[in-house]
Amino acid sequence: MTSDDTATDSPFRPEPTPRDEAPQFVLPLVVRIERGAPPARTDALETAARAVLVILSDERSLGDGEWAQVMRDWQDARIRKVVRRARGAEWRRAEALDGITVTGGDGTEVRVCPPVPLDGWPKDLARLQVSGTDLDDPEPPAAPDPAGVTLWLNPDLDMTAGKAMAQAGHGAQLAWWELPKTRRKEWREAGFPLSVRVADDRDRWAALTRAGLPVVRDAGFTEIAPGSCTVVAEGPRDGSWLPELGHV
Repeated sequence: MTSDDTATDSPFRPEPTPRDEAPQFVLPLVVRIERGAPPARTDALETAARAVLVILSDERSLGDGEWAQVMRDWQDARIRKVVRRARGAEWRRAEALDGITVTGGDGTEVRVCPPVPLDGWPKDLARLQVSGTDLDDPEPPAAPDPAGVTLWLNPDLDMTAGKAMAQAGHGAQLAWWELPKTRRKEWREAGFPLSVRVADDRDRWAALTRAGLPVVRDAGFTEIAPGSCTVVAEGPRDGSWLPELGHV
């Protein structure tokens, strides 16, 4: 799994920005991977993306909620996310920490915790592994739900499951930022329908990146080159709701 992942909502710039100079926080995501029963890759990616949306919209993250200040501090800096894996007693300790467990359609469990300082991880999270595990889909995923948001992955990038989970989370967050309050409420009440898929080909990917949709550009701390476009968030293709996101 990836150890440190950052997204930007503007093209990568090597010089420091106010976001770089602000105190840095990271959003921890812990995926449950029991020995002999790993989750499917696509379900893990979609569950991670939905977990990010769940904590962004949770009442504890808003207004005067108990997580609100740290959530604001985290979003004022780079939107860093770290994905770690746990099983057995490790998972039980992770679930005991402050946070929310989100379960995917195929049973994948992801625990999302409020942001922590970049250099101040709780010991029960710091001890979890961040590398050495990848995930596969037992069969090709179905076509994305036309009534939900689709997070398209760059077909030219070979990312580990952890890296892709963090990138999917970034894409979901940029989509969330794009929407007005009423649309966010609709999306939440619908259960955050979304799909994560690899773009069909380079032509499709090029069209998506040129369409004015939210695009994740990686800061290049792990696995891929700085400034790489990793995810594009596309609105529902049936146009039934969330029209602000648009579609190709």
